[in-house]
Formats: sequence, structure tokens, C-alpha cells
Amino acid sequence: MARVFDVVEYPSEMTDEIVHRFPEQGVADLRIGSQVIVREAQRVVFFRDGKALDTFGPGRHTIVTANIPLLVDLIGKVFNDRTPFTSEVYYVSMREFVDRKWGTPQPILVRNPGMGLGVALLTGFGSYSFQVNDPQQFVTQIVGAQGFYRTGDIENRLRSMLLSKMQDTLAETGAKHSVAELIALTEEIGAGVRAKTQDDFLAIGLTLKSFYIANLKPSEKSAEELRQMGMLDVQTYTQLQAADAMRDAAQNPSGGAGLTAGIGAGMGIGGAISQTLQGMTGAGQPAQGGGTTPSGGEGTGIPAVMTPAEVAGILKVSEEDVVAAIKAGDLKARKIGAAYRISKESLEEYLKG
Repeated sequence: MARVFDVVEYPSEMTDEIVHRFPEQGVADLRIGSQVIVREAQRVVFFRDGKALDTFGPGRHTIVTANIPLLVDLIGKVFNDRTPFTSEVYYVSMREFVDRKWGTPQPILVRNPGMGLGVALLTGFGSYSFQVNDPQQFVTQIVGAQGFYRTGDIENRLRSMLLSKMQDTLAETGAKHSVAELIALTEEIGAGVRAKTQDDFLAIGLTLKSFYIANLKPSEKSAEELRQMGMLDVQTYTQLQAADAMRDAAQNPSGGAGLTAGIGAGMGIGGAISQTLQGMTGAGQPAQGGGTTPSGGEGTGIPAVMTPAEVAGILKVSEEDVVAAIKAGDLKARKIGAAYRISKESLEEYLKG
């Protein structure tokens, strides 16, 4: 014979549980006159045959047809109002779930007019908090008949909502501000994301209580990522890596084999990278006085074969640094007699790191 519950309660603090079904499996056999205990930070939603009957707030409740009117039609009035009936009882936590983490799994592309390539890739992370706003709606739309529902079950969906609105907000704000200004507007951007996302949360019975941006900065691998996105050609990519090599050489006074070519060029250093790109694209064009630049070509680009001095001119380093990189095996070169010659392909391979 099925057990009839006279008292229903769930004393858990529900620190990580949003919804707990009573019982977790099957249905609860209740009767008119049973007691339902609801704690301060809880709500109880009654379901029968997939239909919501009522929602109870904090306190001790006695089940009678007065507080669940639909029971009159479902079970009628027989056996002196002590008729057992089956029901699904869902305890819903009304606490605020705080310090939930979010981050950008992929950099967000924004405009960066007047600096570098005119675009930038931003990464960020922070925290948010949410709370159940409509218990019945949340159980109906999200939980279904699950025995329990934890924060981890919905966090991916919530983060997707937040990142989608953050991308929209950055695009709108980036149309009026540079990347440097965007980074200084994290509070305003956070408020915009919260406002844009609120309706999406309310649609599933939740409220977005807070949204904070702890860090927002240009990606350290912007050039590589832009190339993977098909937004950089090989020549521009090589030029950005050359700018990186120049930066690393300036940070390494000893030069020599320590000369390296990184991959994080161009997105967050504004005018400096712009000047570097201008210098790179000017290589090979006629100099004042009728001469040529060290590349010796007619027009832009890298010559097919170069001397160490010509490579040094392209990389903006000393010839000794280039020779040291060759001897260390980092830069491939062909030795003809006492002289080295470097192919364009070898230089491009070296710059890729």
C-alpha cells in the first residue's frame, strides 16, 4: 500500500540546489489536512498530472480545498475531505545565487578605429548573481519532472545569454569609443549587459540580480586569432610578427640567440603598432635621393633572397642579432663562401615562431 504523507518538508539550506522535488521519484500521496512546511527562503509548487495547482510561501500550510481550489474538480469531496491524492511537490529556493563566474571562451571582435588594423579582440571575465522570480514558471519551463535541479544544470545557458548581450553591448559602445576607452567603461558596459539580459532571464522565471566585469583587455594572441578567422593575409600577419620581434629585441639588450618572434601583435598598443606597420609597408620603396631601402626591391614586400643586413633592416634589429640567430639555428640560411643568404620563406617561417 502506498505511503500517505501527513507532513511534507525539505529542511535543506539549498545552497547549490535551485529546485528539489518531493519525493525525488514517483509522486507524493497526500490527503486533505496534510501539513506542508515551507522555510523562509523557499517556495513550494504543487503539480498534479502536469498541471500547477498552487504555490505556497513560507510557513506551515494545511492542505484544504480553500488553498488549492482545483482539488475540488480533481478529486471531489468524499470521505469527509480526507481523500488521499497524488501530487508532485517542488521546493524552490528563493535565495540569491551569488558569485557565479563567467568568461569569454573566444575573444570578442570590436571596432578600434584609428588604431592598428582598425579592429581588436577583447577577452574578459567576471561574476554575476541570479534569483528565482517566478517559481511556477521556472519549474514548468526549465525543471520539468527532474528529481532535483542544481545551479550547474543551468549555468551554461545563463552564460550564453550574458555573453550574447555583452557582444551586442561592446559593438554598440565600440562604435563611439576606442578600445582604450572601452576598458575604462567596464561599469557602464556591465550595466548595459544587465539591462539587455533581464528580459531573457524573466522569460524563464529568473531575475539577473547583478553582473560585474572584473577584467576586460585585448587578447594576447590577436594576430594569430584574426588570421584563423580569415581577417589577416599572410603579408599583414608577417608584418605584425615583425613588429613583435622588434619589441622583443628592444626588451632584450643582449640580443643574439635570445631574439624571438612572438604572436601577440597589434591590438592594444594603438599608435605604436600603426607606426610599425607604416614602416613595414614602406620597405622596398625608393628612398629620398633616388636610392632604395635595404630590401632593394621595386615596390612593397620581402625580396626572395636577402643578406643578413637586409633582414636586419626589415626586422629593425642589428645585423649581429640576425647572424647570431642564424648560428643558433633559429633562422635558416645558406652559407655561400663567407656570406649568408636568407630566403623569404625562411624569414616567414622564423617569424611564425
